[in-house]
Amino acid sequence: MKLLFKQRILSWFDSYDIYDEEGNTIYVVKGQLAWGHCLKIFDNCGNEQGTVQERIFRLLPHFDLYVADQKIGSVQKRFTFFSPVYDIDFNGWQAKGSFTGWNYSIFDRHGEIIAEIRKELFHLSDTYVIDVKKDEDSLYCLMFVLAIDAEKCSQGN
Repeated sequence: MKLLFKQRILSWFDSYDIYDEEGNTIYVVKGQLAWGHCLKIFDNCGNEQGTVQERIFRLLPHFDLYVADQKIGSVQKRFTFFSPVYDIDFNGWQAKGSFTGWNYSIFDRHGEIIAEIRKELFHLSDTYVIDVKKDEDSLYCLMFVLAIDAEKCSQGN
């Protein structure tokens, strides 16, 4: 399943629309007023599906992931000198980025690819293509991309 992740240009808080390959809206993400980034994910019917909440006052960026107000894991950037690496405290996942920090792959604990994320350049707003191998992992992969984008936004990248 491929998802197209597009940030809305004109909004007070982070807002994103997530589309499938046919251009149908699958998820809508709305930023909330909070210390740090707080992103609520809704399905196309307006039902809340999850939340990505930044922990503040941390040396390295750290985000908690929630589904139905239940914490399911977290995403934390690892200190590296070259390509970015994120540890995902969820099913033993890990993400590794390209040297430019624009493209990422998510791996399970056995090194199998779960998803590949590619940032598209030459758009007015942040745009990513998320290629998820299993449909049931799409929400979790979206949460990861939201955390990375929020971290980059905080860093001014």
